[in-house]
Amino acid sequence: MSVRNRFGSAAAIALMTTVSAVLLSACGPDNADSGATAAPGTNASGSSAPGAAAPGTAAPGGATHTGSPAPGRKEVNGTTVANHLTISTGTRNVAMNGTIVDFGSVVRDLAWSPDGKKVVFVSDSGDLMTANPDGTGKATLAKHPDGEEWSHPTWQHADKGPSGDAVPNETERYNNIVFTAKKAGVLRLVKVPAKGGAVEDLSPHNSEGGDNPGVPQPPQTGNTWANAGGRQAAIAYANTPTNEVYIYDDYIRSGTQDIGKGSQPALSPDGGQIVFVRAVNGHDHLFTRSTDHDRKAEKDLTPSATTDFTEPAWSPDGKTVAARTPDGIDTVPADGSAAPTQVSTIPGLPVYRP
Repeated sequence: MSVRNRFGSAAAIALMTTVSAVLLSACGPDNADSGATAAPGTNASGSSAPGAAAPGTAAPGGATHTGSPAPGRKEVNGTTVANHLTISTGTRNVAMNGTIVDFGSVVRDLAWSPDGKKVVFVSDSGDLMTANPDGTGKATLAKHPDGEEWSHPTWQHADKGPSGDAVPNETERYNNIVFTAKKAGVLRLVKVPAKGGAVEDLSPHNSEGGDNPGVPQPPQTGNTWANAGGRQAAIAYANTPTNEVYIYDDYIRSGTQDIGKGSQPALSPDGGQIVFVRAVNGHDHLFTRSTDHDRKAEKDLTPSATTDFTEPAWSPDGKTVAARTPDGIDTVPADGSAAPTQVSTIPGLPVYRP
């Protein structure tokens, strides 16, 4: 089964409206969460969700739904100040810190800045915008050309790190927003400086290739779903025609690493691991592996999946992976030591705030 795009559905909008109405807390995005938890295996009305397991149990080979019911069995969104999880649904509402933040305009494909002080997203007009975590301070970073669709931005960055080992001037050079541009059905990666400027193509290549036919160059079109990770501006992305996942790194010497079959990749905060989606036996599974060239062993985090796990994201400490399912958001230990657990019934894009 191929990965499906579930953004912007009427169901998501309806559910977000319901969640907003029943949240116990009205705290802002920088305040403590309400402390309420969702009734396990229930939907927004409190009734059993179709196919849901009994509380504290798992469907055969599936996720375990755990937690304590909130007073009155009211719905909450699974996000807390402590877990850093945020969920955007293609509406104006974003779940974070145990509450719903109304950005006042549609937010698609939200991503966080490296310091967690800004968000970047695609607006309802299709432009690239930034804002504060509470939805204020919205600014248009770049306006999309007619006939071109933009999606899935990520904040590329480089910093000195604890050892102060950054290449001089690279921190500013790699302060970019990388995203997908689609025109006439053709996908490509583009970038714009995070402080604003001209939109340019991001062209993954291997500098070692040159005229050497033994070093293949990566495809330049069909690239999408960019995700930045680590301290040295590495970008993971997927190539749709080949169904391959790549990592592009031109921090010192440009090179593109082919990870293998998959889609929707995400790099761990330290850049040492990558998680991606691959179809297995009719369902979308989550796989991880090291980003080292000589370490190709993969781990299936969802070997007994009875549903689709898509759009994965890493927690800031690199210990947890969140993913979207048809029923909401699940999390799973990044080392594969436990089965996935449902933490939210909001269908949306999970992203962790640094």
